[in-house]
Amino acid sequence: MDKTTTLKPQGAAKPDSARAAQWEEVRAVFPIYLALSKQLGMQIPSSTAKRNLPEQFDVETFTRTTEWLDSMDQHVQAHQLRKLLQMSTLNASEEGLRALIQRHLRKLKKTNIDRDKIDFLLVQYFALCAPAKIYHKNIELVDVALVIHPVLGKVDPAPLAWCAPLEHMIEALRGFRSLREILKTNFIEQGRRVKESAGGMFYDPSALLAFIRFNFLLRRTLIELMHADLIAIRSGVNQLEAGSVRLIDCQNSGMSQAEPIARIREMANEWKQPFQTEYTERSVTQAFDTLLGLRKDVELAMEKALGKQQEGLKGAIPQGSALSRATNAAAKAKGAQPLEASKSRAGERAAQPAEQLDDPAAVLDFESGMEQVWEQLIATPPTRGRSMTTVKVGGARILLSSWEVTAFVNEDGPSAEDLRRAVVARVLVTAAMESAKQTGNATALDRAMSMARVEVTRLQERIEAAKQAKDTEAAVNLGISTKRLLSAIDEAEKL
Repeated sequence: MDKTTTLKPQGAAKPDSARAAQWEEVRAVFPIYLALSKQLGMQIPSSTAKRNLPEQFDVETFTRTTEWLDSMDQHVQAHQLRKLLQMSTLNASEEGLRALIQRHLRKLKKTNIDRDKIDFLLVQYFALCAPAKIYHKNIELVDVALVIHPVLGKVDPAPLAWCAPLEHMIEALRGFRSLREILKTNFIEQGRRVKESAGGMFYDPSALLAFIRFNFLLRRTLIELMHADLIAIRSGVNQLEAGSVRLIDCQNSGMSQAEPIARIREMANEWKQPFQTEYTERSVTQAFDTLLGLRKDVELAMEKALGKQQEGLKGAIPQGSALSRATNAAAKAKGAQPLEASKSRAGERAAQPAEQLDDPAAVLDFESGMEQVWEQLIATPPTRGRSMTTVKVGGARILLSSWEVTAFVNEDGPSAEDLRRAVVARVLVTAAMESAKQTGNATALDRAMSMARVEVTRLQERIEAAKQAKDTEAAVNLGISTKRLLSAIDEAEKL
């Protein structure tokens, strides 16, 4: 292991003001180092076993504590620091993260381990401190510079020529629609090669902005795609349980031919936690391959369950369940008698004239808009492997992501309700916009946009709340749906 040289008191005593400033930094980072030592089973100085150090100190305490921190720096690996911060509330301390980054940046001689820690900590800081309004936009270098200012100070956001490979990869990220697509590339390894080839140039503040942006956007893309698969797995598990399926064949994910549904649910829930091992291309690929295999296993089991004869399903599927609704829709399409009574909401809506459903004025409220989207989604369940689903309202066609579909047909709770409202607001604006183009009358569009703007404000508050609660799944999904609503509003304003 490379030997680490750090800045620490040597020779003559430092002026009291400088020593006091360093002590404040030591106090800020100490809870992180203390937690690391406990996690790794390392020795803790007997006089500093408490979580918080005192404001007042003597020379002996100062020296012993700073030397202990220096020793910890030489032993702690980047993935161990990642595991700690992503599993504890220490990650929410802006002061602690800022002090830890500055401590490592000030080292006169930095090892590759120091570089990887700085690389990780900077993107953690950005993720913690970025405001909700830019958290899900096409983040630019100037956005990163504003958020990271407390750590790096004023930094020129102009792109550096040698960082161009990162920019090319960011452009490519926007085109991925599934985990499988991105896993066919070697993005993580490419980013690492750019970092390693930079040498000392990596620490140029403008270069750090570029790496923060690349790392955050790569992480965000992986999370978005990963959660789409997780939502599909959990949705499938719910439907299989509703159909009294208790065991499924999971050979695609490397497990047995008869895995309990309860274990599959547990695995999907465990995937909510971020990676806690070494973040390499190999480890990420292996983890995601398992996830994709699990989704394939669940979807094959769903196809088998939905492919049973109607009479067999009738006794096995609870009335009102998602699997029952999907089966009813399939039966209707074949002209068969549905399992549930015709007085269901879908039956009532289907009985209405098509002209009424296509009239934008008839859907200019949340309830009717919600009904139209809901009816279409349960009547034509998304096919296996499809990440986007289209619904048609009036003269408009609206693309829905998998998590938006799930919010309508499977999930309950505040996050699902927020997603449904975001979708319906987008539906109303888009349908009214198409009507305005055809008729020249923008009255309905003005009303729809007014309602949508109110929803945007509410949704941004919900995103911020999810972010503060460390609910990554809700924050990411709500952010994307809100961004799409904003895009619809922007397009409508151009008319």
